[in-house]
Amino acid sequence: MGYFEKDQANNLVKKHKTNNPYELAYILNINVIEWDLHPDILGFYKYEQNNKWIILNNNASEREKEITCCHELGHAIMHTRNNTPHLRRNTLFSIEKMELEANSFAVELLLSDEKWNFLTKEYQSISAISHVTGIPGELLFLKHQKYINCLT
Repeated sequence: MGYFEKDQANNLVKKHKTNNPYELAYILNINVIEWDLHPDILGFYKYEQNNKWIILNNNASEREKEITCCHELGHAIMHTRNNTPHLRRNTLFSIEKMELEANSFAVELLLSDEKWNFLTKEYQSISAISHVTGIPGELLFLKHQKYINCLT
């Protein structure tokens, strides 16, 4: 049982046998580049003349870049022709539909249900799981909400 963003992520992983966002972007002919962006901007997705671009902040940590790449990959797949606003550190709290969808896609790509089940048995809180995985708590909370909704 799933939902749209989860199905999109799972179908990609199943088809291409990887959940690595950089490998998936390469396979899907999405250009990923790093740029010197404002410290509050983690990255953004741009569609221009049939070309898809994911731009990442070269000053972000490797884990932040990976998570941002997952998020922007979600935009590239689900919102292909829409240029998206910059992903700012505070955008993880966004209630805007496209941002929530990209965040949900990102966490599903990063964290399978099997791994989620293991982590929730091992650790008592979302903040503990965030500490262990490096995935922001806001994304993990989305995973938790969607997971619970799929069970009911």
